[in-house]
Amino acid sequence: MTTPSLKIHDTLSREKRDFVPQDEKNVRMYVCGPTVYDKAHIGNARPVVVFDVLARLLRHMYGEGHVTYARNITDIDDKINARAHERGISIRDLTDQTIEVFHADMAALNALPPDVEPRATDTIDEMIEMIQVLIDKGNAYAAEGHVLFNVPSMDDYGRLSRRKRDEQIAGARVEVAPYKKDAADFVLWKPSDPDKGEPGWDSPWGYGRPGWHIECSAMSKKILGETFDIHGGGLDLIFPHHENEIAQSRCAHDTDVMANYWMHNGYLMAEGEKMSKSLGNFYTVNELLEEFPGEAIRLLLLKTHYRQPLDFTKEGLAEAKRELDRFYRAVEVFNSALNEHPQLQ
Repeated sequence: MTTPSLKIHDTLSREKRDFVPQDEKNVRMYVCGPTVYDKAHIGNARPVVVFDVLARLLRHMYGEGHVTYARNITDIDDKINARAHERGISIRDLTDQTIEVFHADMAALNALPPDVEPRATDTIDEMIEMIQVLIDKGNAYAAEGHVLFNVPSMDDYGRLSRRKRDEQIAGARVEVAPYKKDAADFVLWKPSDPDKGEPGWDSPWGYGRPGWHIECSAMSKKILGETFDIHGGGLDLIFPHHENEIAQSRCAHDTDVMANYWMHNGYLMAEGEKMSKSLGNFYTVNELLEEFPGEAIRLLLLKTHYRQPLDFTKEGLAEAKRELDRFYRAVEVFNSALNEHPQLQ
């Protein structure tokens, strides 16, 4: 049987391309998951639902046992450290509690769990190993307990975001530090202070913790290999996160690509403005589920093309629920008619 065709809009090439997996018996997709310091908001839910649909489609096309969908958990981050300190609990307790709520909320949206869900803290050895490879190849350097990626060492850095040099520096929100060789260089490893409750691990560069970007490079390589088919996430991750993932992975593995296709879902607005607690338009999935069924939230997230911006409103959610109610009533009428007139079946 011929496999149906699928076209994917690839962010790297800015083109719609026919999807051709590296191996039809082993289709591989990696999607950036949550940083688990607080309950997931509706913007966090959009990529979960979007790539859940894609994973289902890939399984339909290539077979249940021939698709590996990996979505990570970031459980080491400065926001996590701060929130755990604020609540007076351990970092592990905070992340375990948050992950449990996240899983329940996403299940309520009828999003299937990924095939593999690595935690960053379970992949520290692989991160240290990759960082050492980058140092040995001249793509990274150690300085004052930090290790930084040397951006000028990669000739085509910036291809994904297509940002000019000054835009890269301004947009990366990188720390200005005297030990940097270049303003655009970004952190792979940084020192931790146990007296401040900062988590850390022993490394060749001292007691410390990884930078955000190296986490996904190490986790995706461990699960899916040096190159794989699809890398997904929100549009906000293109720069600097995904740009830096590409730099780390390609330089470490001497490959032309990290992933063959890059997919990004659009931004989410709330009540016509950027979502924020101060504006009163900040909605967590958990609180929305107290008012609306998860399937209504899922429908609303899927009513807009995945690459387009979505303005999330409670009125739009209420309308999605009304649409579902009309659909279910129609199904009930249809099933009732079939029961009364079995000859129609």
